[in-house]
Amino acid sequence: MESGRRKGLSGVLSSLSLLCVILDLQLDGVLGATHVEIEQHLEMGRKLLAAGQLAEALSHYHSAVEGDSKNYLTYYKRAAVFLAMGKSKSALPDLTRAIQLKPDFLALQRSPDQDEARNQLMRANELEELQEEAHAAHHRGDYSTTITVLDRVVELSPWDPESRELRAECYIRLGDPRKAIQDLTPTTRLRNDNRGAFLKLSTLHYDLGEHQESLGYAECLKLDQDDKECLSRYKQVKKLSKQLDSAEEHIQEERYQDAIDKYESVMRTEPNVLYYTNKAKERICFCLVKNKMPAMAIDICSEAHQRDPRNINILRDRAEAFILNQDYEKAVEDYQEAREFDKENNEIREGLERAQKLLKLSRKRDYYKILGVNRSANKQEIIKAYRKLAQQWHPDNFREESEKKEAEKRFIDIASAKEVLTDPEMRQKFDSGEDPLDPESQQGGGQGGQGWPFHFNPFESGGNYHFKFHH
Repeated sequence: MESGRRKGLSGVLSSLSLLCVILDLQLDGVLGATHVEIEQHLEMGRKLLAAGQLAEALSHYHSAVEGDSKNYLTYYKRAAVFLAMGKSKSALPDLTRAIQLKPDFLALQRSPDQDEARNQLMRANELEELQEEAHAAHHRGDYSTTITVLDRVVELSPWDPESRELRAECYIRLGDPRKAIQDLTPTTRLRNDNRGAFLKLSTLHYDLGEHQESLGYAECLKLDQDDKECLSRYKQVKKLSKQLDSAEEHIQEERYQDAIDKYESVMRTEPNVLYYTNKAKERICFCLVKNKMPAMAIDICSEAHQRDPRNINILRDRAEAFILNQDYEKAVEDYQEAREFDKENNEIREGLERAQKLLKLSRKRDYYKILGVNRSANKQEIIKAYRKLAQQWHPDNFREESEKKEAEKRFIDIASAKEVLTDPEMRQKFDSGEDPLDPESQQGGGQGGQGWPFHFNPFESGGNYHFKFHH
């Protein structure tokens, strides 16, 4: 019975063998390719390989192998593509088949083809060992060693997307997103549909504050419109990008309150990425200064400074807020700190010089303090303050000689402050740290009583003073 079973099995195998021969003959007739067609496939494969289009190159080498399964060169060339893609396990069978078809392929005699074949075999073996070593290091969480091993893998096989993706993951784990981006970017071209890499690149750029770049990579929806992750990422980045761009447009148009509102929306849209909160605080600080709101500006700028201590824009804006608040010493301190971080910045240098001049002037006469108004006060507010103080300190209000002399001095200062701060040109000079009524800073300056804007002192004659104030 056993013997009969064997005979039956033998008959089946013989029939299968015969069938395979028949099919082989039929396939040779159907799939067989001419020598010219095979050469065309090999040439196209070579060009695509040189251009880094590995998947397309591999397709042509597959066609070359199918067209002539007895040609050792077609296997050898396909093995080269597998190696370029980092697929050493796929390359080894092709190299082995090439040697089987042409045993003298690796003979001792020297020739360029044989040297290259030897090198390819050595590369294949080395790549396989290195990849196993890299995966083992990655498995035990040794990301630095994994990167070191993969450096050699990528050197041997620069078009291997898997090794680049693994190295990018290690860079992310070690907190180096820039290098991860460098590795992931080429993988979007090395794979036909690499949505995973597009999403990772979008996230990495987004977390670095590069929302425009993030938006570009978030368009992986073009590869698959139904991809939920791509759609979610795209909507988030699109919304944030629109808010950021709109806020900056408002600043360009000097619509600072609108810009503040937009940056507050940014913080609500993305509360989890520090970059966007820090950026929003920085720009709100700037807008508050431009809106002449020093107290609020100082608070927001100080918070922004704590978040980003080396940001010279925040230090500059807080210095300007201190100037608006007539706290010149702190303004000088902020500008000096910013100057330490960037000694070549002309805006910071000029700001420091102006703050130092204002500090020096404040120790002499500060026209804003004399009238008791903010540096942002308009002309109407200045005139109102002047009238009130002029009535209060008019010398006719005082009987004692010593009090009258003090009143004269105060009255002159009040009149001088009004004259400077209601004249746009003189006010601009004073705001830049120059006293337009100070003979020391004005060549050929004032005559008569020091600082009296009308070039005479009405109190020198000691006569009666008659001033009328219109309300």
